[in-house]
Amino acid sequence: MNILGLHSGATINQHDPGAALVCDGVLVAACEEERLLRIKSPRGFLPIRSIKYCLEIAGLRFDEIDLIIHPGTSHKGVADRIEHYLTHYFGSSPKIRLINHQLAHIAGAYYASDFDQAMCMSYDSYGDQLSGATAIGDNSGIKILDTIPHNNSLGTFYGTMTIYLGFLGGEDEYKVMGLAAYGKEGVDLSPFASTTSEGYNIDVDNMCRHIVPNATVFEAHYSEKLLNLLGGPRRLPEGPVSQFDCDVAFAAQRTLEKCISSLATKLHKETGLRKLCVSGGVALNCVANHVLLKLPFIDEIYICPPATDRGLAFGCALEGANMVGERISGKQHMYLGREYSNDDIQEALWLTGQSFRKSDNPMREAATMLFDGKIIGWFQGRSELGPRALGNRSILADPRRPEMKDEINKKVKFREEFRPFAPSVLEERAMDLFDMDTPSPFMTITYPVRSEWREKLGAVTHVDGTARVQTISRETNPRFHGLVREFGAISSVPVVLNTSFNTRGEPIVETPLDAVRTFNGTGIDALFIGDFVVSKPARARFVEHRIS
Repeated sequence: MNILGLHSGATINQHDPGAALVCDGVLVAACEEERLLRIKSPRGFLPIRSIKYCLEIAGLRFDEIDLIIHPGTSHKGVADRIEHYLTHYFGSSPKIRLINHQLAHIAGAYYASDFDQAMCMSYDSYGDQLSGATAIGDNSGIKILDTIPHNNSLGTFYGTMTIYLGFLGGEDEYKVMGLAAYGKEGVDLSPFASTTSEGYNIDVDNMCRHIVPNATVFEAHYSEKLLNLLGGPRRLPEGPVSQFDCDVAFAAQRTLEKCISSLATKLHKETGLRKLCVSGGVALNCVANHVLLKLPFIDEIYICPPATDRGLAFGCALEGANMVGERISGKQHMYLGREYSNDDIQEALWLTGQSFRKSDNPMREAATMLFDGKIIGWFQGRSELGPRALGNRSILADPRRPEMKDEINKKVKFREEFRPFAPSVLEERAMDLFDMDTPSPFMTITYPVRSEWREKLGAVTHVDGTARVQTISRETNPRFHGLVREFGAISSVPVVLNTSFNTRGEPIVETPLDAVRTFNGTGIDALFIGDFVVSKPARARFVEHRIS
């Protein structure tokens, strides 16, 4: 049976459309519309491009789709609107079933985890009038135990603090997470968010109630009550970051960690289970995920890699498979996009007038360039689903050089200097370098860098001594594994700095043309694209000039 999971702008003010396809119990393809539209987190768009993209990967016609699953049970007329636009664009519409937004999040975590039985939690800003849910997943499916109303939202709490700090709500929460490491105790946010026997409680009077939950991400969600609570000078958007801002970020992060730990504790008391699956936008807070992992009753944890609304289509497709008795087995990888052939790549390089050559050993040549201090674009294989580059649409650099952090932030990513970068490490060596005892292939959890490696990994060790680790297995990504293995052979460090192949405010590159455009518009030295190499003339090493 061919089941298409969708998420679209066919409900009020929806963002992050996308599509995912399951064929006869196999997850075949998934894509976020933003990758093809080239607009980050688009609102109100329909996933037309994503649908065509998934069908192309599967070799199917639209009229071969048997069932569509879409979130939106609380919105009137959604199924009719979906049927109408599908018929307009594709000439027909299969049967459509709606599921709850929070169930779609949980399905994306539980069914991809390969756990036989697990506690499940979702938490985000809001969706289908809810901000979260708790559940049990087992061989019969997912049973919702409790739901959390939209006015008790951890996502809205953290988003409000993100906006207060001058960043963009719904997009820049990870900046607050990174900034928190520079802060210290002293700011008390417990009047805004506090733990309870039921998990936590959010005081919505700290938000502008007249614009929540229908505000745009550009409006100021905080109220005078929050301004009075914090008292200090508020950072203006794009303004300098003060120590007070760092302390506020620290308080927001610690408050979030306490609240989700309280919710997990309640769920464990109810179920007695020791495995946990987590999804929803807040689940991308990889620092908080490590706090969950370290709770004494958690044996294993799985964080949905596309945890935000970008992963709703993914969760819908998996829940649809379970509905028709075709539950997907085995932990799912996230390389679910298209792979481009060398012919496709050559056409893009010729079209754009690039000088290029074929490499006999791209992995070894890329590793040598990294060792020599070059920054490279790495475009290989099938694109990744979700917000993290997992070694197929990546910008890579030498993790041993502390100056690489500033250089990439300023000349490649064009973003704030406090933003950290992730290490990608050979799975078989990860536990030697990081305080971890299981693989972490999706960059969803931070781990402490072992003390003897912190100086050696100066470009990827955050100020608090942690890193958002990606472990690379030979079986899942042999080419990326080979590159890191080659770099380890010449540097004695089996790690590369890995960040997403995009610039600030843009989606991750999807096509060869996207890769070439981003390469030419940034300070990347060389592009490894399929078996080909595109290089730039030698450039001066980045030096930061400060005015005393």
